[in-house]
Amino acid sequence: MGVVACGSDDNSSSGSSGSSSSSSSGGGKTVKVYSSLPLQGASREQSLDVVDGIKLALKQHGGKAGDITVDYESLDDSTAAAGQWDAAQTKSNARKVAQDDSAIAYIGEFNSGASANSIPTLNEAGILQVSPSNTALGLTKSGDGAAPGEPDKYYPTGKRTYGRVVPIDTIQGAAQAQYMKDEGVTSVYILNDNEVYGKGVSANTKTAVEAIGINVAGEDSWDGEAANYRALASKIKDSGADAVFTGGIIDKNAPQLYKDLHAAMPTAKLFGPDGVADPAFTAELPDDVQKFTYLTAPTVSPDELPPAGQKFYKDFEAEYGTKPADIAPYAVYGYEAMDDVLSSIEKGGDNRQAVVDAFFSIKDKDSVLGKYSIDPDGDTTLTTYGAYLAKGGDLVFNKALKAQVPGS
Repeated sequence: MGVVACGSDDNSSSGSSGSSSSSSSGGGKTVKVYSSLPLQGASREQSLDVVDGIKLALKQHGGKAGDITVDYESLDDSTAAAGQWDAAQTKSNARKVAQDDSAIAYIGEFNSGASANSIPTLNEAGILQVSPSNTALGLTKSGDGAAPGEPDKYYPTGKRTYGRVVPIDTIQGAAQAQYMKDEGVTSVYILNDNEVYGKGVSANTKTAVEAIGINVAGEDSWDGEAANYRALASKIKDSGADAVFTGGIIDKNAPQLYKDLHAAMPTAKLFGPDGVADPAFTAELPDDVQKFTYLTAPTVSPDELPPAGQKFYKDFEAEYGTKPADIAPYAVYGYEAMDDVLSSIEKGGDNRQAVVDAFFSIKDKDSVLGKYSIDPDGDTTLTTYGAYLAKGGDLVFNKALKAQVPGS
């Protein structure tokens, strides 16, 4: 039974704002699953691949979860004016879904800062929310890297309704530290973009690099609206650091930041987290900058995945005509998020609380990502991160990183 897409605004993907998919067989119960992702700006291509992963999972389930028909609608949490996710738009999406009596689950957001805006509304409505890409620690856990009041302030009901299928930033920070150590870094300057995600991943990375003996030469933030970063780059150069970590997202003028850092420090290694691990980012970097760029993302090379994961890439290519090397890292996480949602609906039916409970009861699931469970906070037990390089304007897999989180 096929998935029918409608409402696309162009021919580049079926994942445009307001597009919907359904597979109705007539009779029986029907529920609605929404996604909310930035379909404009630098993260557009990543998000479109996530949407395609979601649709592939739904199609492979015959458009149903058990005997319940599942309708799907893709929402855009970005605006043309912002050029990225927008707080007001994200909140509007969450309200739209919360007010839909047929809504049973919500896949999103792509950015951790956006989820900080949507989780409370969806939590009050008791709707399961699964992110395919959020890594900020404070959305689910307190501690180093979480802001005051996190995570409790996101859950007004006192119950958890949000989870994710990607490893959190304590794990990414440890992976970054290991990557730096492997590349011979002795002193790193740590930057963040002043957003929820950027601040968190920078704090987690700082803890991890200090734990393995790498010196932190200094900390600062960058203004995503600035025309250039020459003064900041000069300041970092004077610190004597031989590497810079940039905790933030591509939408915050990250390509310009990397260009200016490299111009001031031609031999310094530039490390970035999953917020910039995007072909749209590497494509904007000159060749000389790419040679010193090192990135991490939760996903690994298709051949590093279990058989189910390798099959996903073959199925994705067959469905969309896109080769694995050209598929953005988060497509497989979009697929897995929807797969979790569908299995939770199959167990919980059209009862929102039962669906939430089913997601939180996931244990030792054999998936496209490998075997994992969901912990009581809503986090996956997966711990592997991929190390990437920038080559020829592309994001190129280097190796898998299985680093030890400090204190664990």
